[in-house]
Amino acid sequence: MRDYVVEFTFTDGSTRQIDLDLYLWGPVFERVRDLDYFRQFKVNRESGTIVWPNGADIDPDVLFLGLTPAASETPAS
Repeated sequence: MRDYVVEFTFTDGSTRQIDLDLYLWGPVFERVRDLDYFRQFKVNRESGTIVWPNGADIDPDVLFLGLTPAASETPAS
């Protein structure tokens, strides 16, 4: 796809393109933000989600439901 956009096909057969830029925050994703490294992702059939060689992954429910990653939420004041 382009930049951090990946096309996912979920177990229910639905397909959608998701921009993962929103999810790539925090120390585990520092290396993943490099596009060459990002493109090394694989789908781990056991966990049912996208993973990178450094162990980074994204919860498949977060992707399927379009949830906002906890790290990107602004704390209440």
